[in-house]
Amino acid sequence: MTYQVFTKDGCSVAVCSSLDSAMEKAKALDQFVTIKSADGFEVVGMFGVDSVKNGLCPDGIKYNWDKSARIGRVKKNF
Repeated sequence: MTYQVFTKDGCSVAVCSSLDSAMEKAKALDQFVTIKSADGFEVVGMFGVDSVKNGLCPDGIKYNWDKSARIGRVKKNF
């Protein structure tokens, strides 16, 4: 199976033979991308953003998500 990597404006920038290689290409681009396969698989986002240091995301944007600020009550199944 092949995976195609597209930029935000819809330009195809890579055709990869595995999802791992498509993800690596997406991380190297350092921008919002879409990865698609012929069988309908699609994933979008900016890959490689996986850490918060000193309250900031890798791109410098302040990370302030707080579970207590979520809307709605958490449902627990007992």
